[in-house]
Amino acid sequence: MTRFRESVRSLLRERVLDAARDLVGSGGWGGLRLAAIARAAGISRQTLYNEFGSKEAIGKALVERELEGFLLGIQRELDAHRDDLRAAAAAGVGYTLRQAADNPLIKAVLLAERGGEDDLLAYLTTRPEPVFDTAAAMLDAYAADAWPDADAESRGLAVEAIVRLTVSHIIAPVAPPEESAQRIARITARIAYPADGR
Repeated sequence: MTRFRESVRSLLRERVLDAARDLVGSGGWGGLRLAAIARAAGISRQTLYNEFGSKEAIGKALVERELEGFLLGIQRELDAHRDDLRAAAAAGVGYTLRQAADNPLIKAVLLAERGGEDDLLAYLTTRPEPVFDTAAAMLDAYAADAWPDADAESRGLAVEAIVRLTVSHIIAPVAPPEESAQRIARITARIAYPADGR
């Protein structure tokens, strides 16, 4: 019986978060009300309160879920090109730029405190650095495993460059995502492997 309850609870949470995500995407976080989330999820406000307790708890769970899915998506893109740093970088950056363009929550997470007006991210962090620290740490660990022949300093510089350049292209795009991704990938490969001019 406990396993059944956990399964039902998990499905309920996902339904609430899906409803909140859709509502935030169409109208923003600031004016969102719990009653609207409950209605969109097809549950009572009391059930919503019992499960989450507050709008803030929903916001935190929503942002964390989106961020987790986003980072897993980047990893899938990298894994598809593990034998080629430049192709992996292009795939990962392209995915990031497309997500930032298409997913308002991901864009809000990536641009937190960089001119965004939505207070949704206050529930994840008051500063954006942890998001970028997480991404940079993930990329550095991945690169160390996938491309061990790149020296640690060059690898570290390449990870910093790819993260910062990607954010720059999210804030002020100068070309379509795929073109920007190819340019950032070329820069990243040259920094990671300065001797062979990849």
